[in-house]
Amino acid sequence: MQRRSFLVTAGILAVVTQLGACGKKTRLAALPPGSVVLAFGDSVTFGTGAGSGEDWPGLLAARTGWQVVNAGVPGDMAEVAGGRIGALLAEHRPQLVLLELGGNDLLRGRSGEAIKADLRRLIRDIRASGAQVVLVAVPAMSLQALVGHPADAPLYAALAEEERIPLVADVFAKVLGHAEWRADAIHPNAEGYRQMAAGIHARLQQLGLAAR
Repeated sequence: MQRRSFLVTAGILAVVTQLGACGKKTRLAALPPGSVVLAFGDSVTFGTGAGSGEDWPGLLAARTGWQVVNAGVPGDMAEVAGGRIGALLAEHRPQLVLLELGGNDLLRGRSGEAIKADLRRLIRDIRASGAQVVLVAVPAMSLQALVGHPADAPLYAALAEEERIPLVADVFAKVLGHAEWRADAIHPNAEGYRQMAAGIHARLQQLGLAAR
């Protein structure tokens, strides 16, 4: 009877410990100026809709002093991006990867679970390289988004929780919600990218990655 009571108590303590760990705020190692950061994504990372030097990775570099490598490829999908991440990680050896992908997959009607699986593989490849990773949420493709009230696709919050990685939430969606910040229905303009850089930077400061 005593052994059974001990096992029950031990089990309860284990659950409480796990819940406590899940509830802790995620903080990553701070990156000093000069640190190499890889911005890995699609046309929104590339800067489609604005001029040269107006992309959010470049603007983030100016705010932080980091060496931010813009690895955005217009039209790229989470489904195929795994084919290029390895070479970029080996070449640049970033300390941090900002992952913004999935918009083109959503536009093509791929399921949230399929996109999550592809992003999960990318996250694990990034972690295996020794880099930290932060996920940037992409708005859902919905009627609400088309009328100017976009919101993050739910898969991003779910994946961030499952993989226990930080999420930049509501930044891209907020930009697309302002007609004056958009070049078209899915791309920011120069002001939109400034807003994205500011929002991403604020979140990285909150996480302790960027200096305040």
